[in-house]
Amino acid sequence: MPQENLISFFKNTNLVSAAAAVEIAAQFTRKNISKNQLQLTAGKICDEYLFLEKGYMRAFAHDTEGNEVTTSFYRQGQLIFEVSSFFNRTRSQENIQALTDCEGWSINYEQLNNLFHTLPEFRDFGRSVLVKGFATLKIRTLAMITETAEERYEHLFATNPEIFQHAPLKNIASYLGITDTSLSRIRKELVKKR
Repeated sequence: MPQENLISFFKNTNLVSAAAAVEIAAQFTRKNISKNQLQLTAGKICDEYLFLEKGYMRAFAHDTEGNEVTTSFYRQGQLIFEVSSFFNRTRSQENIQALTDCEGWSINYEQLNNLFHTLPEFRDFGRSVLVKGFATLKIRTLAMITETAEERYEHLFATNPEIFQHAPLKNIASYLGITDTSLSRIRKELVKKR
């Protein structure tokens, strides 16, 4: 079954029955994204809710000086969409880009809204996604204030080690809120300690 991973993703939340998972997955369409391709471009309204089946992506924005700042990394098995733009129907300030060739399953805003209104199980699932996303954002915001660059690096390496194989170091450095030079220094120091 081509949508097996998507169906499993919904079922494994324990919020969606097997029958509802199949019904929900049937609303999604296959999507392939080439390496470096933008899934979302700043200035446009995010209209896609994407389950990433294979590959790695990142979200980034430009700072006041025009530099790219990575705001998130995504790996297979995650949902990818710019939440504020998607639900508020406003222009995104972020870009979402494929770091590798990617495969996934996509649904648009109208289809997703229809699922929310017709399937209570999907509403519960959607609420859970938003709550987890908000908690993750809060943890990241506090980490940028309360943790050292080394601690942020170690946390990223512990929770998402494969990103170091797929993302350029400059993207990782900007995500951690440090320069490329600082990232190189941190990596060298940690290698010496181990």
